[in-house]
This record gives sequence, C-alpha cells and structure tokens, in this order.
Amino acid sequence: MITGISKVQDVLENYKSAVYEKDVDQFLSTYAADVHIYDCWGNWECKGISSWRENVVMWFNSLSEDGNLLKVDINEVTIEENTSVAFVHCAVSFVAYSEQSGEKLRQMTNRFTFGLKKINESWVITHEHSSLPIDMNTGKGIFNLRE
Repeated sequence: MITGISKVQDVLENYKSAVYEKDVDQFLSTYAADVHIYDCWGNWECKGISSWRENVVMWFNSLSEDGNLLKVDINEVTIEENTSVAFVHCAVSFVAYSEQSGEKLRQMTNRFTFGLKKINESWVITHEHSSLPIDMNTGKGIFNLRE
C-alpha cells in the first residue's frame, strides 16, 4: 500500500501511472476500504474496496488481453481541501494505444469527481463518481465531446 501521500495532486498522479502500468495494487492503494463509487460502466454503484478490486482487475485484464496500453490525462482540475477532507473535479481522458504498434486506437473523456479524506496523514479516495453527458435523442453516452 502506498502511504504518505501528502498532496491530493499525488493521488491523481498515482491514478494515471497505475492505469498505464495496469498495476491493481498501486491503483487501489489510494482508495479507502469503505470506498463508494458511481462508475459509468456496468453497475449502478460499487461499495467497498473488495468490490472495486473486482472491477479494476476485470478492467486491467481486458486491457492486457486486447494488447492495449491506456494513457490517462487529467485536466481542468479543481481541488478544494482543508486539513482532513478534499473535493476534486476534473476531466479524465483515456487514450488506448496498441502495445505492439503504438497506434492510437480510441479516446474518450469522462467527468470525474473525487471525495478524499486524510487517514494516517495520507490522502485516500472515499468517493468517486464518473459520468458522461447523455444524448437526449438516443439515450446514449457521448464519448467524444473532448478529445
């Protein structure tokens, strides 16, 4: 487990590097045991680190099986924090590349909100919410508003 993350921005950097490396333990190291997640894929919500671990393992395994690397960029970051809690909202872009050729395969940008708290002097994510805008005519998520 990563300990001593004293800056909220470092939690975001850990997110980016862990996704690129497909490192489940590193990725989950900045999540609280009782994390509550509203993700825009599959389930309404995910409660607890063991449930979140299952989702992350499936995600990273699917990337490996497809031979993809996923680069994460976090932009438009707003951080509000005090000594014990923090709130972050941002735009998170996921860009998939072929591991073999380096060719860009696809890209999408989600809206993210993170709620964090400080535990043992280290920031951890206690709540995460990702979303996409919805096309009102089709009812489908809009993946390409930001590229």
